[in-house]
Amino acid sequence: MRSLPLRLIAHLDMDAFYASVELLRYPELSGLPVVIGGGRRHQPVQRPDGTREFSLLRDYAGRGVITTATYAARDLGVHSGMGLMKAALRAPGAVLLPVDFDEYRRYSRRFKAAVAEVTPLIEDRGIDEIYMDLSEVPGVRDVVGHDPLGGVRAVAQEIKNSVLRATGLSCSIGVTPNKLLSKIASELDKPDGLTILLAEDIPQLVWPLSVRKINGIGPKAGEKLAALGIATVGQLAATDAPLLVEKFGKSYGAWLHAAAHGRDDRPVVTHSEPVSMSRETTFDRNLHAVHDRAALSRVFTQLCEQLAGDLQRTHYVGRTIGIKLRFDDFKTVTRDHTLDAATADARLIRRTAGECLKRVDLSRRLRLLGVRVGSLRHAGEELPARRSRPAKPSLPSAPATSASDPANMPLFDAAPGAQRE
Repeated sequence: MRSLPLRLIAHLDMDAFYASVELLRYPELSGLPVVIGGGRRHQPVQRPDGTREFSLLRDYAGRGVITTATYAARDLGVHSGMGLMKAALRAPGAVLLPVDFDEYRRYSRRFKAAVAEVTPLIEDRGIDEIYMDLSEVPGVRDVVGHDPLGGVRAVAQEIKNSVLRATGLSCSIGVTPNKLLSKIASELDKPDGLTILLAEDIPQLVWPLSVRKINGIGPKAGEKLAALGIATVGQLAATDAPLLVEKFGKSYGAWLHAAAHGRDDRPVVTHSEPVSMSRETTFDRNLHAVHDRAALSRVFTQLCEQLAGDLQRTHYVGRTIGIKLRFDDFKTVTRDHTLDAATADARLIRRTAGECLKRVDLSRRLRLLGVRVGSLRHAGEELPARRSRPAKPSLPSAPATSASDPANMPLFDAAPGAQRE
């Protein structure tokens, strides 16, 4: 009879999360190839008869990328991170929808709250995935009939059912002795999967997989392993640890050997504080600081207001305000400024970020614009006095105008190239 390990760690991954949320809103698209990644202009239009007209991928023009896609679209060879123009060649008839992160966050909060009713030991790993420690959940070690895994299966299925009831969405769960294996297991039976994998299952279920299936082996490491003739996890497991240490260094080489054998002692971390929050957008076409000033100002204001809303909703404030710019030559530039007092105020965030913009050469066209607030702390939390240091030029006082009025708070008010670093 198979025996359960002391630790039972689960990884839950929502199935095609963004796309699945959109299908709840547009059920007539169920079963069709749908790609998420468009802009506001790709919002569906309601016809007089009540039906909707959707944008198609074949009509897209721009430089956007796919955020996610339904499984029907993936079957046609399109996937997240792929350029929309390239995807249009493979799936021209796919429906294109705009991203709606506010809606995705709402559903994220729903599914996590549903899981918390079964187990409070949750590690948040992003908008659509979590780890859970099920080791002490009542009933998880029960034998059901002659199945020693029956209790584990029942608890995991209860979590899946709770998520479905709360959101109308399916998820896939992997349950194993540790986080590394659970991440792999949750991908083995998508969508709507449930996989329980114990140590004795590793040779059969894990070793045949590509080394890239191990979370922590990226493209560069994968290429380096391939050059050594190592393509599968099993081949990696059969490689002597000293050789891996020689080729990859002491720490990473030892980790590769341990990971291939399914060893991972990391605990489920139930609470961690964010160090920063950000909002950014990639433009459908490259924008110029002068010629597209009004459009850039509107987007910049919106990003600042959305970021302030994120901070206020989660009760955080931050002192370091920063910007991120990516130009048409793909060069990325960041600038930041640290305030004397933490804030979550949209007007102050926008004004400070605007000062950061003055320190950048804006002669090239922009393809991405982002705003960030760092050095976060909980609102109302007192900080020790800052050490004295040479005084920096203070920012100008905020004008008595609305942050939502770009005309009153100019964005790119310095001549391109006037101030550089």
